[in-house]
Amino acid sequence: MSGGSVERVRAALAAAGHADTIQAFPEGTRSAADAAAAVGCDVAQIAKSIIFRPGEGAGSRAMLVIASGANRVDMGKVAAATGFHVKRADGGWVRDVTGFAIGGVAPIAHLSPPVVLVDDDLFALDRVWAAAGSPLHVFETTAEALLRMTGGQRADIRETS
Repeated sequence: MSGGSVERVRAALAAAGHADTIQAFPEGTRSAADAAAAVGCDVAQIAKSIIFRPGEGAGSRAMLVIASGANRVDMGKVAAATGFHVKRADGGWVRDVTGFAIGGVAPIAHLSPPVVLVDDDLFALDRVWAAAGSPLHVFETTAEALLRMTGGQRADIRETS
């Protein structure tokens, strides 16, 4: 499955006019810390894709939050930014809706287009790395490119407690 998922991300990058910057890391990039260690960057430069299920009255579209690897997502801020209440999603639902397994969820090339928020903190960084369809693959990009490719909205989503 991951080979097809990575190729789906590669095709989406090409369709968006983005360079193919996908790299494989056999040691794995499942968590933000793993990805940062593999790539050789700060954990804040990992653009992690977190999928939430719509809550009561929020329709059926998944919510994708592209967050800095250093940040935890404040679900109250997500609700305030979108007007939708969300809840945590289990791995099976994430795979069914996105076509990606947890640990390899890319910010692009989803089977069903999600509602997207991009973490404000990513915009302070020159470059970021995001999952490319498998727990072994990432691609290099910028926050601006992610915003453009996803059609998302920039938002303050960081938990500050």
